[in-house]
Amino acid sequence: MTRSVRRIHRIPRTARVAGAGAAALLALSACSSSSDTDSDSAGASSSSSSGKLSGQVTVFAAASLKESFTTLGETFEKQHPGTEVAFNFAGSDTLAASITGGAPADVFASASPKTMATVTDAGATAGTPATFVRNQLEIATLPGNPEHISSLKDLTDSGLKVVLCDRTVPCGAAARKALDAGGLDLTPVSYEQDVKAALTKVELKEADAAVVYKTDVKAAGGKVTGVDFPESAKAVNDYPITLLKDAPNADAARAFVELVQSAEGQRVLTGAGFRTP
Repeated sequence: MTRSVRRIHRIPRTARVAGAGAAALLALSACSSSSDTDSDSAGASSSSSSGKLSGQVTVFAAASLKESFTTLGETFEKQHPGTEVAFNFAGSDTLAASITGGAPADVFASASPKTMATVTDAGATAGTPATFVRNQLEIATLPGNPEHISSLKDLTDSGLKVVLCDRTVPCGAAARKALDAGGLDLTPVSYEQDVKAALTKVELKEADAAVVYKTDVKAAGGKVTGVDFPESAKAVNDYPITLLKDAPNADAARAFVELVQSAEGQRVLTGAGFRTP
């Protein structure tokens, strides 16, 4: 039976306990059966000597990756029975701060190189992060676009309630870059901590529009209407992914990164609206 992908809504605090029966295992190793070995290693963070992957893979990923990574997590679990993918989706800056603060994780997928640099500069990555997709901004309006918004400039109308991501978040930094490219100044009714929170304001009709990613507009379906704007071409975000240095389950984590970068992974991501690097 395939387990559903578990999502982490807050930073996990429970440490894994491994190797408690190490001495006993050494004493019994000569007569242990393969089934005994599987039993003893259930829930362990590393792969078995046969190369079979097992245990939990903890992935910290930008909020905009939620739909596509959830699908890839389910695919990974089907490909590797005995594994479980646990996700923490949030603003990339929040995730980077958690990782550098010591939160246990195996993989980090960020919505911008800048937030990834926070982790690499701290020496918390294993190898060089690789860009796996790109994303572009779009205006999300109420269904049917009742305010007839057709440009980024329209959002500066004082009668509109517009929401942006916080400037420290990749989608907020990209929105600011797009506004600067258009020579526009915009004061939103609120700054949100990640792109999903900004989109939700429109979905709940608490705002007339939000500047989010194309992928989020697509994922929302009929709950919002998307409006393209040319300035978005000046603010395209690269998304890097990396295995973390202290990954509790490095082998399985490496395999998950490979899935994301594979042709199958790219089909899922481009189907969600992401662009190839």
